[in-house]
Amino acid sequence: APEINISELESLFSANVVSKSGAEKGGLRRGSSANKPEIVQLVDLRRAYNCEIMLTKIKMPLPDMITAVLALDTSALDIDQVENLIKFCPTKEEMELLKNYTGNKENLGKCEQFFMELMKVPRVESKLRVFSFTITFSTQVKDLRSNLNTINNASREVKDSVKLRQLMQTILTLGNALNQGTARGSAIGFKLDSLLKLSDTRAKNNKMTLMHYLCKVLVEQMPEVLDFDKDLDNLESASKIQLQSLAEEMQAVSKGLEKVEQELAASETDGAISKGFQKALKNFLDSAEAEVRSLISLYSEVGRSADSLSQYFGEDPAHCTFEKVTSTLVVFVKMFNKSRDENAKQVDAEKKNKEKEAMKEKSNSSARK
Repeated sequence: APEINISELESLFSANVVSKSGAEKGGLRRGSSANKPEIVQLVDLRRAYNCEIMLTKIKMPLPDMITAVLALDTSALDIDQVENLIKFCPTKEEMELLKNYTGNKENLGKCEQFFMELMKVPRVESKLRVFSFTITFSTQVKDLRSNLNTINNASREVKDSVKLRQLMQTILTLGNALNQGTARGSAIGFKLDSLLKLSDTRAKNNKMTLMHYLCKVLVEQMPEVLDFDKDLDNLESASKIQLQSLAEEMQAVSKGLEKVEQELAASETDGAISKGFQKALKNFLDSAEAEVRSLISLYSEVGRSADSLSQYFGEDPAHCTFEKVTSTLVVFVKMFNKSRDENAKQVDAEKKNKEKEAMKEKSNSSARK
């Protein structure tokens, strides 16, 4: 066998070995070249990659971004960007890795440098969550107030509608007339869900329902009642609101405000870095606390208003909830209007038939002459 030049062989084919000193200083080194410094990656590769993508969407230097967060500056960062920053706050383990890193910080990857910047701010995740709450607060309160007002307005409209009372009285009279001579013939009221049974009761000829007959009576004797639904502008909107959801939203707003107060108190010991943050947060709290007090008062009023609507129809609010009352009335309005329109079409068709018959008779009479 030929003689082998071991030195030459090793120089050509031996595997590159990462020096222990580099590993001890923390992390993997990649992308090294003679002219380019090595990038040290300490964070999980997938998380670091996703973090870097997120940072490209913010498009501002990291120190400026931190300044915007501490100033609660909504012109610099929107809610989506703040929510993304919360997702990429460093974990305790990641913080430990970065604290233990003794190498050149400029060689760290973008994600690691981002984490380092965040770590300069005490309780940075808590501050970001507070920032997120301040951004969404106005819209959240506005929507909540709108829904609460809709419930109050719907309840008031139903109870104030004279036409609806006249309609209910007509239905009771109609029911008593039908049940005359029976145990149910002199009723002083009826269950609310009975309104939906009017379309189920059909005449002997099977051509009309009791709802059609009700509309016919009103057209002939009380036409002014036919558009009673115009009194109930907020009814359909109110029927889509769940009181339980409103309760949960109220709780979320109250808890959010508590978190703001807690972070403000905690930041008192942060030192100079949180001075601007404290000032911005105090300004927010001054107006937000007044808003929430007003909202709590309105919410209590709505609770009473919702119960009173059930009681107005002689129902127990525990069993016949606000949601059930409004959804029943919405369905009744639609059934009533459908029957009213069908009656109108029937009358119109009969009128046209009579006109045709009259024309035909006139034509026959002329032919006979």
